[in-house]
Amino acid sequence: MGAGALYVHVPFCRSKCAYCDFSSWATRAGDPLMGAYVASAARMVHQAESLGLLEGCRTGYLGGGTPTYLGADALRLLVAAMAPHCPHELSVEANPDSLAPDVLDALLDVGATRVSVGVQSTNAAELQALGRVHGPAQALDALSRAVAAGLDVSCDLMCATPLQTEDSWEKSLADVLSCGVGHVSVYPLQIEDGTALGRRYADEDPAFNAEDVQAARMEAAERALGAAGLARYEVASYARPGKACAHNQAYWTGVPYLGIGTGASGMLGVPDYELLRTAASRLPKAPADAWRVRLTVTSGRRAFAEAAGIGDLSYDLEFLTEPQAAAEDLMLGMRLSKGVGEDLLAHARDVLGAQAVDSAVAEARREGLAESRADGGLAPTRRGWLLGNELYGIMWGLAPGTVREVGISCAPAPHE
Repeated sequence: MGAGALYVHVPFCRSKCAYCDFSSWATRAGDPLMGAYVASAARMVHQAESLGLLEGCRTGYLGGGTPTYLGADALRLLVAAMAPHCPHELSVEANPDSLAPDVLDALLDVGATRVSVGVQSTNAAELQALGRVHGPAQALDALSRAVAAGLDVSCDLMCATPLQTEDSWEKSLADVLSCGVGHVSVYPLQIEDGTALGRRYADEDPAFNAEDVQAARMEAAERALGAAGLARYEVASYARPGKACAHNQAYWTGVPYLGIGTGASGMLGVPDYELLRTAASRLPKAPADAWRVRLTVTSGRRAFAEAAGIGDLSYDLEFLTEPQAAAEDLMLGMRLSKGVGEDLLAHARDVLGAQAVDSAVAEARREGLAESRADGGLAPTRRGWLLGNELYGIMWGLAPGTVREVGISCAPAPHE
């Protein structure tokens, strides 16, 4: 029993980026709320340990927001709470402007093994259009220092963005590769409602973000990164041998994970959910046919900082049956370049019916989205990579019924 992975969310940033719809808020440096939030998060990690929810944990991820904006001391406290439960890998998200030398030292001192740096671009005009506060030189310096420190280093790049050209995109790729990073994640810009870019382009479909532009940028990234020795192992992620992110792979392979923090999501089997209920008595008992429970913390940052423990938080819940979980596993597995194995397909046939699963597989193959593996598994094709939503829809379409959703308020003032 116990979650195999731990995610902790830090919702604080120096400023809100123009594209960001994550659970994060611009916060002044040194705001006491950040210290109170960190203390609460660390306390809840220890509480989860005492409940037995972290017995099988192997990986951890401290995301945001901008965890490095907390500063060295607060970051040290939170990473130190997580590290004993993440023996295989512990990643921390960073922005170039806050990955100061003392912050980097703190990460190394308390057991972080990996840092993921939000670079997005190495073009000054593009960064400004995205609302990023760092410049190209600062980004490359942060990457180089993290590599020199001995951490596994990943960086995020964003494509199909305002002002980006084919040449500037290829330069951003070349620039980060020159720093010696072992992992790169590439994301097409998603223009979301409620963001600055969403308001700016509310009544238009900008040409820079067109689907064909996104596909061309993703293919250019695959060529450049592949030539440098980084292979694509997931729809948006490339790594040198041995440098793939184990924590991210846990999400796509059905590993249970615990989420702590405002907006954090988790996924637990029913036995572990019932363990959680011993500390959060307002959570409802899982339905008799539930197989998997997805939880999202809906308590706002202030409510989270003031909470005495896990039982004081509010949650959104989803209860999945075994057939729904099997369909979800097929869908998520299609994000991986290797796809899903024969064992997962066999399990899906058992719980969803062989005829239904074989029909979905045949449809995916007929549409050129997937192909059979030599070992009996199923993997996405190049077309399936570029048209992932179509492939995922076929697999999730196997799920019977409607997922049961429940909102539980255990504390006042959610979302503050």
